[in-house]
Amino acid sequence: MAKSSSRLVSLDILRGMTVAFMIIVNTPGSWDHVYPVLRHSSWNGCTPTDLVFPFFLFIVGVSMWYSMKNYGHELTGGSVWRILRRTVTIFILGLFLAIFPYFRMDYSTLRIMGVLQRIALAYLLSSVICLAIKRDYLWIVIAVILLLYWAILAFFGGPDPFSLSGNLVRRVDLTLLGKSHMYTGFGIPFDPEGLLSTLPAIATVITGFYIGEIVGKGSASGQTVLKLIFIGAAATGLGLLWNMVFPINKPLWTSSYVLYTAGIATGALAVVYLIADVLKFSAWGAFFSVLGTNALFSYFLAGVWTEMLLFVKVPAGAGKISLYGWFFEKVCVPLAGNLNGSLMFAMVQMLIIWGVALILYRKKIMIRL
Repeated sequence: MAKSSSRLVSLDILRGMTVAFMIIVNTPGSWDHVYPVLRHSSWNGCTPTDLVFPFFLFIVGVSMWYSMKNYGHELTGGSVWRILRRTVTIFILGLFLAIFPYFRMDYSTLRIMGVLQRIALAYLLSSVICLAIKRDYLWIVIAVILLLYWAILAFFGGPDPFSLSGNLVRRVDLTLLGKSHMYTGFGIPFDPEGLLSTLPAIATVITGFYIGEIVGKGSASGQTVLKLIFIGAAATGLGLLWNMVFPINKPLWTSSYVLYTAGIATGALAVVYLIADVLKFSAWGAFFSVLGTNALFSYFLAGVWTEMLLFVKVPAGAGKISLYGWFFEKVCVPLAGNLNGSLMFAMVQMLIIWGVALILYRKKIMIRL
């Protein structure tokens, strides 16, 4: 733990907004009753929900620029130790969420990858790249990664390289992880946080680092805002253009998806930065700053809390129901109906996590993972 220090206000606000939305989309009262805007695209395409994870990785990159200032943005003993420690910690916490609270589970079916695991691997590789290569060349690295990923999938993916069953990402994970250790929510073993598709996710983090230096150098100004808007618009436009031959697709984390979402994230940061840091009007974002100062911890806590609600059973008629289901059916549905009750449930879960984060915020405590 560490006491909080001077921070970029807009970054905490945007990070808090992302975590809040992440918790809401992950914990509906019922998956049968969810507003379309709170659902992922079935395959190709991008809904607002599909922006959440790339936003978070983008923010990891921006934050990395600030956190590595203490090491002169260079690979040193101190920076390498920090990178390795943080990578291992985040990856282990991801595995913990996959196990909790079923510690006596059959580990031969344990899903190895996941959200935190991807964050850990993307952080590890992108931080080494960003500290080893000059910022002026990072855009070249991003271009190489995205073009290479496109070529690998297109030329080695078979007759239908961007399909659910035919993509190379799935084949690599089947070979290296095994089908029993992969996500099955698509009906077949396919992991949306797989190993090969982590490669373009690294580009998302590097883009954030690149933007972090633009924002972090010098005082807050309208000129910086315009630069961010230009970069964001250009990246989004390139993503839409590339979408014509390489579909925007979150499960595959396609190169067009990287550009499209990073562009929107840059634009979102520009707007919040203008309001909170340039115009110095940040009171509106205080709610989100509470989550933003302990973002990864809040996400982890939300996962543990959700699993506990699903694990604890309470009497319901002749049988038992999870506390998760009981609260939705007995409290939320009677008050708001199925669809709005499902959203109400998600909002309540987010507010519970926010309440814990508020205690840490008021004590000026940041839990560094």
